[in-house]
Amino acid sequence: MTADKRNAIILTPDMIEPGMHLNAVGGDCPGKTELHGDILRRPDARVVVEFEAQSRVEGEVQQMPADFPVIEFSDVLAGRATGRAGGDEVTIFDSVGFALEDFSALRFLHRQHLQSKGDRAAIDLVPQLANPKDLFGLLDGCAAARHPPRADPRMMPARPRRRA
Repeated sequence: MTADKRNAIILTPDMIEPGMHLNAVGGDCPGKTELHGDILRRPDARVVVEFEAQSRVEGEVQQMPADFPVIEFSDVLAGRATGRAGGDEVTIFDSVGFALEDFSALRFLHRQHLQSKGDRAAIDLVPQLANPKDLFGLLDGCAAARHPPRADPRMMPARPRRRA
């Protein structure tokens, strides 16, 4: 995944082999792509998107004609479409970040948590971090001790100036 804001080519057709699966998650706005168009056009490729209308504007498929075939992820989950038809097929998940999908995943995790038996630790989905730039600081209590958060100089109070 990349942060390039132009039609970049990160993967080229010669890098792709039969049976590969690609998660193309870097294209998330108009004009931002990572895959060479010929990867999507491969005869053995199957492209799955989160929400077709959004993917045609922001995803890898924005570089394809309007009639380029895609499969919505919800159709795969519901059994209305196949995610992979054979072992040699190249599958591509063209993900642009669909909020309903994120919400659904969190709701599923919450439901699983409530239905689980035994002692489960609570999960704080919006934790208060000592250092907001250290997103993994709460995963291991020892990690925070090994790598204490560094102060962001922009957040430090201004020092008084000395007069000469």
